[in-house]
Amino acid sequence: MSHFLKTMLGAAAGSLMFSAAAFAQDTIKVGVLHSLSGTMAISETTLKDTMLMLIEEQNKKGGVLGKQLEAVVVDPASDWPLFAEKARELLTVSNVDVMFGCWTSVSRKSVLPVIEELNGLLFYPVQYEGEESSKNVFYTGAAPNQQAIPAVDYYLEELGVEKFALLGTDYVYPRTTNNILESYLKDKGIAAEDIFVNYTPFGHSDWSKIVADVVALGADGKKVGVVSTINGDANIGFYKELAAAGVSAEDIPVVAFSVGEEELSGLDTSNLVGHLAAWNYFMSAESPENDAFIAAWKAFIGDDKRVTNDPMEAHYIGFNMWVNAVEQAGTTDVDAVREAMWGQEFPNLTGGTAVMGTNHHLSKPVLIGEILADGQFDIISSTDPVPGDAWTDFLPESAVLEADWKDLECGMYNTETKSCVQIKSNY
Repeated sequence: MSHFLKTMLGAAAGSLMFSAAAFAQDTIKVGVLHSLSGTMAISETTLKDTMLMLIEEQNKKGGVLGKQLEAVVVDPASDWPLFAEKARELLTVSNVDVMFGCWTSVSRKSVLPVIEELNGLLFYPVQYEGEESSKNVFYTGAAPNQQAIPAVDYYLEELGVEKFALLGTDYVYPRTTNNILESYLKDKGIAAEDIFVNYTPFGHSDWSKIVADVVALGADGKKVGVVSTINGDANIGFYKELAAAGVSAEDIPVVAFSVGEEELSGLDTSNLVGHLAAWNYFMSAESPENDAFIAAWKAFIGDDKRVTNDPMEAHYIGFNMWVNAVEQAGTTDVDAVREAMWGQEFPNLTGGTAVMGTNHHLSKPVLIGEILADGQFDIISSTDPVPGDAWTDFLPESAVLEADWKDLECGMYNTETKSCVQIKSNY
């Protein structure tokens, strides 16, 4: 081969490499960190598809900063340590500008040290136990004061519940939430002996003894209400056992924090009709924004029977706020975008406006829905938007803490010692 030909081929190869690099720089990479296999895939695959839809829609509008968005999808496979590895891969190999992902608190806790070390940015879309505010996370799901506390207030004020059964799956979210609720109920004058707390493992199936204990709680004629942080398939057995024991929603209502449209889809809901759920969004909400979102989702997924749910709305709000913050900042630089996120407003799907606080939590309305036979919810109670609390007022060690990344530049500021301390772990 002649020297001239070699030179020309080398130049051509170099040109191709330059073009590929230029193309890579012409896209803004969005990491999607949701389980596509394993036990959580049934919930998280939907959120992956939601992100792909939102990215596709934004690209049709011209992208962001004149660039197209490129989704980088990984599968942490419902394996909590793998979430950390995949987050590191997204940030260091794929060089994503932002990540949307995680479902369980343990997966988020796994990712936290990685994104804080590498200064990444994560939008977390699922209701959780609170007690956290990271510089590198925006929490678009509900904190306890936006779901658990209002649900208990509904029981106390509307249904006259006098005794409480706090039933949860045995992991961090139910345990921390129920600790907060126990303290809150005692503040409201509920005696300790009128609060029954029980935890069961994932996939628990034998509910006869627990349901008998719940029924026995009301033997004195006082009204009993169940607050459920039971997760996954265990819910099916629990509601079936209630029905088998002859317990209706009128006798002992159940308000669930982990049962939504996706979980009810395709199930026989005859045992669940009349029971309640507390979320910030229901598919049955009436607003032009919700109508458009549902239509877009069904068209994108190609299935008229597919439902929408609360974490999908959280991704919708978080993604659109991120887009607006990037445009406002004129860059995808994490620190600039983070500062532009404070105070961002965007219409939610229930007819109101979501606002991002400097504690990295959203203002959101609280909705109570009653389960219908078709697996949808009749919205029977709604509030004005409630600002999310990073730290609860109902645990003594948390009541003195404040999160403010704008003025205090701290996610765990002790108002008594006037000092910023390290974020504590729930593990």
